[in-house]
Amino acid sequence: MLLSDQASSVELRPLRYQFSGVRGDAYDDNWLVVAGTVTTPEGSWSFADPCLLSDEAREVSAWLRAVAAGAVAVTGPDAEGWLDPDTDFVEPVLAVSLAERSGSEAEIRVHLSLEAAPPWLQGDDGADIHQYVVEVRLDTAALLHAADQWDLALVPFPSR
Repeated sequence: MLLSDQASSVELRPLRYQFSGVRGDAYDDNWLVVAGTVTTPEGSWSFADPCLLSDEAREVSAWLRAVAAGAVAVTGPDAEGWLDPDTDFVEPVLAVSLAERSGSEAEIRVHLSLEAAPPWLQGDDGADIHQYVVEVRLDTAALLHAADQWDLALVPFPSR
């Protein structure tokens, strides 16, 4: 799935289950290793981390479709200036939120923390979870296309 505009891009793709065999544990059996490639005006980097459960991964495309339908509210920083994502997951590596909506376009935030954070923030003590974001402006068609791409990439990874 590629989320891209003229300034930044985030490409995410599920690579594999973290553990190849079924262990009989709902979490261990369903951890997906997600690869990401990120480009911003600040720099570019890649990561791969077991950061989404297979069911959580399906929430990403549902969220993109909800944004495209206008069903997700814009969120801004709280009173202290902290950003809270609309959708986050067990592992706080990836999250998403809606920064702005204008007509048929939406500016989404991809929150990248810990293993997905840019290299110049690696090793941070985690106090700034969800605070590094890449903002990408997409129209409705691009949001729906990204959701479709993500769903297709998840076909080989059903819940086990």
